[in-house]
Amino acid sequence: MAGQQTFVLVHGGFHGGWCWREVARGLRARGHEVFTPTQTGLGERSHLLTKDITLDTFIEDITQVLRFEDLHDVILVGHSFGGNSVSGVADRMPERIKLLVYLDAIMLESGQSMFDSLPKEVVATRLKAAEASGGLSVAPPAASAFNIDNAKQARLVDARLTPHPLGTYTSPLNLAHPVGNGLPAVYVRCTQPLFPTLQPAREWVKANGMKTFDIATGHGAMISAPGLLTELLCDLAG
Repeated sequence: MAGQQTFVLVHGGFHGGWCWREVARGLRARGHEVFTPTQTGLGERSHLLTKDITLDTFIEDITQVLRFEDLHDVILVGHSFGGNSVSGVADRMPERIKLLVYLDAIMLESGQSMFDSLPKEVVATRLKAAEASGGLSVAPPAASAFNIDNAKQARLVDARLTPHPLGTYTSPLNLAHPVGNGLPAVYVRCTQPLFPTLQPAREWVKANGMKTFDIATGHGAMISAPGLLTELLCDLAG
């Protein structure tokens, strides 16, 4: 159909492609093509969890989707932790991408790790949590940590969150170009409430002049406000 777009939606920490179900349904109902890959060690791929998984693994997960599905003019959306994958894919495959959408996302520079971007007390908590798995992974928090307050939605999320590979917190983001690689990019802030640990990301976005949009829901927007998010993504796609 006229105006059809190709979306690749990249989930954040502890989640999987499952979290995009309602957003993907809404986008497809509008005639768009949608892919919701799950990164290695999470969701339905949680059986592949190993200590060898790094940010490079996550990035390769998404580049392989673009390559093997032969995707071009992609609107690449990264939520939270998925912002790292989005930056990595943009660095490696800019010719395939039309627009980058950082959805309440982490913003790392090349050489930085996730633990470099988090407050020391958060790092200490997650390292402590990883001890129970022998340093393999970080146990998932409750859905409420993602501002999911609706009881039905919270039950759905709590049933599906999986431990997150620790190596993706400790390994650096490896980029050959500046973040975004010169591609059109926007940052979407979830404002009700603002997610405290993303304050450095919001400051980075402001300092680097990235265009910003707000959505009136919490951090887990694809669960808490899928309709609002679907409309916003359609507006951004043009």
